[in-house]
Amino acid sequence: MRHRVELINKAFAASIKEEDYSGSYRGVFPIKVNQLREVIEEIQDAGQPYNYGLEAGSKPELMIALAMHENKEALIICNGYKDEDYIRLALYGTKIGKKAVIVAEQLSEVSRIIDIAKQLKVKPIIGFRARLNAQGEGKWALSSGDSAKFGLSTGEMLEACRLLESERLEDSLQLLHFHIGSQVPNMLTLKNAVVEGARYYCQLKKMGFAMGLLDVGGGLGIDYDGSRSNYDSSTNYTLEEYARDTVFNIKQICDSMEVPCPDIVSESGRAVSAPHSVLITEVVGRISKKDSMLKVAKDDIKHQVVADLYEMLNGRIRYGRLEKFHDALQKKEEAHSLFNLGYIDLEGRAQADSLFWQICSKLDNGKPRGYQPEELLDLKRLLADQYVCNFSVFQSLLDHWALDQLFPVAPLARHKERPSVNAILVDITCDSDGKVSKFIDLEDEKEYLPLHNLKKNEPYYLGIFLVGAYQDIMGDMHNLFGRVNEAHVFLEDDEEDGFYIEDTIYGNRVKDVLESVQYKSDSLCRQMKKQIDKAIKKDFVKPREGVRFMEMYEEQIQKKTYLDLESLKKSKPKR
Repeated sequence: MRHRVELINKAFAASIKEEDYSGSYRGVFPIKVNQLREVIEEIQDAGQPYNYGLEAGSKPELMIALAMHENKEALIICNGYKDEDYIRLALYGTKIGKKAVIVAEQLSEVSRIIDIAKQLKVKPIIGFRARLNAQGEGKWALSSGDSAKFGLSTGEMLEACRLLESERLEDSLQLLHFHIGSQVPNMLTLKNAVVEGARYYCQLKKMGFAMGLLDVGGGLGIDYDGSRSNYDSSTNYTLEEYARDTVFNIKQICDSMEVPCPDIVSESGRAVSAPHSVLITEVVGRISKKDSMLKVAKDDIKHQVVADLYEMLNGRIRYGRLEKFHDALQKKEEAHSLFNLGYIDLEGRAQADSLFWQICSKLDNGKPRGYQPEELLDLKRLLADQYVCNFSVFQSLLDHWALDQLFPVAPLARHKERPSVNAILVDITCDSDGKVSKFIDLEDEKEYLPLHNLKKNEPYYLGIFLVGAYQDIMGDMHNLFGRVNEAHVFLEDDEEDGFYIEDTIYGNRVKDVLESVQYKSDSLCRQMKKQIDKAIKKDFVKPREGVRFMEMYEEQIQKKTYLDLESLKKSKPKR
């Protein structure tokens, strides 16, 4: 994170010097991207030499910002919908010497800011958020344009200006803000937004308002798939190009309108925090169609449809690959229909299923040449194993589930062995949606990931990278799994291993997640004890067995929510 903070500040500093730009760069970190205390502390410490500030989008976030913000030269940008308490908190921040800029998202907020500032006898620092005509791009495109949730239209902005003029608060309006969306893949989209935003800024400056700050919002993306392309999970520009184009376009507009260049503010959250975190999960099991493929002997076949499938697999008749797949699919569906009507027994149904998947596997293992039909290309996905991983998609990779966001996934060992298994990842939640089935590919994406065969008594770990933005904080309590264990690892050349672990933070216990949904652990234990006592009186269980059950219940309430891998290994059946 320190590296990322330094990188973005140095990129803007270099561009400002190169363009002979008269303003400076004053970045802020949007707390919503990752509100964890250790993240905010590290970013603040790294940003101290650059007067790097914070952005808040809610009252709780503003309370974090006010308490954590100690550099009086750094900004606090106050975004989001605001009630009186939010505005009052921000104005108190101004009163004690902080540069808290209250950005008006709606016209009604301007009147509220003026009234509360009068009550507190403080001169507010105000910004306007412009609802740009420029449309965003990517998964968050609808957060900008005419139908955007936030921002003042041109008419509303003129009315807000009149309100400030009527109160002689022209010096209070110091910032123009816009936001084009998150993870913008195309540099041209960002350029268009900067040009339009700079025009707004210059017009307000020419109307006699103090101004001085142009906030270009977020949008700076991360190249998740490494393709450097105009694709939702990538970017066709670098951080340095983003800084150069932002500085150049603002300077060009300001020079043409004879307006002094403003200080540039950006709210890059994903680009700062995404690379700092990696989710590590152990593969705890495997679900494979190969495990369910029975060895079918010709003499054991009692049904003609099964005999037909057996002949397709082992016979000498030469079909084309696609024709064989279509015939096998037809026979499998025929077997299912006969089973439902009672004409095939369970053994026959199992034989038909096994033979079908063996035919598919044989077709997939061939070495075809030339054009391949789409149905045959899809066999790899159909035959892919499911690797069961000890994590929750809903807790730790919510953007993958909700938005099809791609994250780089790779095994953490056995890098000199060629992967031989096509797999998708499934989590330990009880929902079928709890899986990762879209992965980065050289072109676009693929629906399986090449991994290694699992070895007995050898752990197999996977790393899921670039998960430091949003995933830590947006994950829900689905299945009450809660937060995972964390280790804070720092690279250090002086250390024997080249790194040291500064801190470890244990994930949620069962007790913690229960209390988050209004269950007191003591109360649950008392209720459980009452039921066990009743069961003992009715002689459903012996007293000693009841005591053991109660002890286990109390012990489990203090344990972690994720799978106990040691107990899993002990309980594995011997083969």
